[in-house]
Amino acid sequence: MGTRHASADDLASVGFSVLRSALATNILWIGALKFKQYEVENDEPLVTSSPLFSRFREKLGAQKLNRLIGVTEITVGSLIAAKPFAPKASAIGSFGAAGMFLTTLSFLATAPGTRQEGQGMFSLSQLGQFLLKDTVLLGAALLTAAESLRVARRR
Repeated sequence: MGTRHASADDLASVGFSVLRSALATNILWIGALKFKQYEVENDEPLVTSSPLFSRFREKLGAQKLNRLIGVTEITVGSLIAAKPFAPKASAIGSFGAAGMFLTTLSFLATAPGTRQEGQGMFSLSQLGQFLLKDTVLLGAALLTAAESLRVARRR
């Protein structure tokens, strides 16, 4: 029975490593894309319909806001990846990611075109489906935060 337990622990360890690496990579990559003009244009409907982001957009403009978001995402992704060296910083990055995903999930309520017209409340459009996947990323961020805090406490 000890072998099965060790195998499950080993699998969980590999799973957490893959989860952390994928989360950090996704956030870093998406953050880097925020500096591209097409990404500024893609984000425009989300930003302008958000009560929070529309104010920032008015003050900064679309391009500067996207760059600020990009720098934030690159910072968060880097912190998440830093777990082997700085588990407390990694936990902070994971909590930052959780906040980011909660923010993007709020776009489901504020952005136009997140639902298929005439199909009912639960019929998401392509945009709505894209945003909904952030529920999974939110879970990943919370799990990586918990793992980082466990490691930090042991040190």
